[in-house]
Amino acid sequence: MTFGLENYIQNEYIRAIILLVGIFVVLKLFVFIIEKIVIKFTKKTQTDLDDKIIEKTSSPISLLILIIGIRIAVEEITAVQGNFEKIFNNIIYSLIIIVGGFIIYRVVDLVVARAWKRVAIKTKSNIDENLYSIVHGLLNFLWIIFVFLYVLTLWGIQVGPFLAGLGIAGIAVALALQPILSNIFSGISIVLDKTIRAGDLVYIEDKVKGKILEIGLRSTKIMTFDNELIIIPNSKLSDSIIQNVTLPEPKSRVIVPFSVAYGTDIEKVRKIVLSEISKIKHVSHDPSPIVRFVEMANSSLNFKAYFHVDSFDNRFEAIDEANTRIYNALNKNKIKIPFPTMDINLKKN
Repeated sequence: MTFGLENYIQNEYIRAIILLVGIFVVLKLFVFIIEKIVIKFTKKTQTDLDDKIIEKTSSPISLLILIIGIRIAVEEITAVQGNFEKIFNNIIYSLIIIVGGFIIYRVVDLVVARAWKRVAIKTKSNIDENLYSIVHGLLNFLWIIFVFLYVLTLWGIQVGPFLAGLGIAGIAVALALQPILSNIFSGISIVLDKTIRAGDLVYIEDKVKGKILEIGLRSTKIMTFDNELIIIPNSKLSDSIIQNVTLPEPKSRVIVPFSVAYGTDIEKVRKIVLSEISKIKHVSHDPSPIVRFVEMANSSLNFKAYFHVDSFDNRFEAIDEANTRIYNALNKNKIKIPFPTMDINLKKN
C-alpha cells in the first residue's frame, strides 16, 4: 500500500519515513478527536459506560493504529520483503490480534460488569458481585488462551495436535494444579453458600478477626482491626470454623460489667443505668436494654448491662460511651464504686 508515493518519490526509505510521519499525524488527530469531541459528547449522556469505554480503549486503539502504520511503512522497503516478509507479517498480525483482542476484552468486560452490577442491585445482595470476581478471573484466563491459540494458527502451528498434547498432559497438570483448583472451587462454594460476603465482619477460629474485603479466585482478603491485610486460601477458609457477626442481622450485642458497693439500692442502680444506656448513640431498643444483678462478690455487688447496637462497627464506640455514662451517673448520684482493698495488720512483738 503505497498511496501513489512511488510516482513522486523514488527512494523507498524516504517513502517509509513519510508514511510514518503520516501515521503519527493520524494518531495526533485521533487523540485530538477523542479528547476534544468524543469525551465532551459522552459526558452529556445519561450513562458513564461510554466514558469508561473511551477511557479504557483509547490507548490500545492508538497502539493498534501505530502497529498498522508501521506495517504500511515497512512494506515500502524491499529489503524486508522476501525471506523476512512472512516473519515480519506474522509478527505484525500477531500484535494486531493481541491488541485487538485486548480492546474487545475491555469493552465486553465493562458491559458485562455493568449488567452484573444491575443484577446485584435488583437482588439486593452482594453475592453476585462476589461471584463476578471469581467468574471474571476465569473468563480472563480463557480469553488469554483463546487469543494465544489464534496466534498459533497464524504462525502455521496446528492447534489440534497441540490440544491433543495438552489433553495427554492434562492429567499431570491437573494433579500439579490441584491446590489451585481446590481454592477456585472452594471460592465458588463460599460465594454460593452465602454464609460470608464481602463487607462482613468475621472471627476465624479465634485467630483472625476483621472485615472481608474480597472473595477472590484463589484466596480471600481480610482486613483486621489492626489494619493488617490477611490473605487466606479459599480451601483453608472453607474448612475453618467461622463466626460471622454480621449475619443474620448487622445488630451486635454489647455487655458492660460494673460494680457498686454493698448497701446500694439495686433498683435505683438499674433505673439510673438503663436511663444512661438509652442515651447512647447507635443503641437499639429492639430488644430493649437490660441490667442484670449477677453476683455478690467479696467487696462489691456486680452487675452487667446488656444492650444492642445497630452494627458491629459501632460496638467499641458504644462500650466506651456506656462506661463513661455509667461511671459519671453513679458518681453524680453518690453511689460508691468499690475497688479491691487489702487490710494489713501489724503485730507488735
